[in-house]
Amino acid sequence: MVIREYKERDCREMAELFYNTVHAVNARDYTKEQLNAWASGNINMDAWNRSFLKNYTLVALENDTLIGFGDIDNTGYLDHLFVHRDFQRQGVATLLCDRLETHFPVSTVTTHASITARPFFESRGYRVLYEQQVTRNGVILANYVMEK
Repeated sequence: MVIREYKERDCREMAELFYNTVHAVNARDYTKEQLNAWASGNINMDAWNRSFLKNYTLVALENDTLIGFGDIDNTGYLDHLFVHRDFQRQGVATLLCDRLETHFPVSTVTTHASITARPFFESRGYRVLYEQQVTRNGVILANYVMEK
């Protein structure tokens, strides 16, 4: 596995991975309506690209196939962390997080973790500050504001 910094050409493949991962991996914790609202397939690629260029963004590759990605901003907010459904529980998220969490000299890293991702972040020493209800495309989803 290779981990490298984001390049603009990665954005479309990241969007596909995001959609497929949410619909496969998160299906045990969210309804189909919630999954469709969260990952509708209509991502604004320009906005995503700008965000990934602004943040410190890493991608994980296996044989030139994108298998995971994550990004963090300079305040320590870990925004995205997604791993391809076929590469779950193989250390991809751990390697990405190890690099993301230490990139900026911040004392606290925060994230908004899905129900599905909460145990992963807790295993890394994050604690839940509170559960929140967020609205995506008119549908309410629960997630957790967490910090380390």
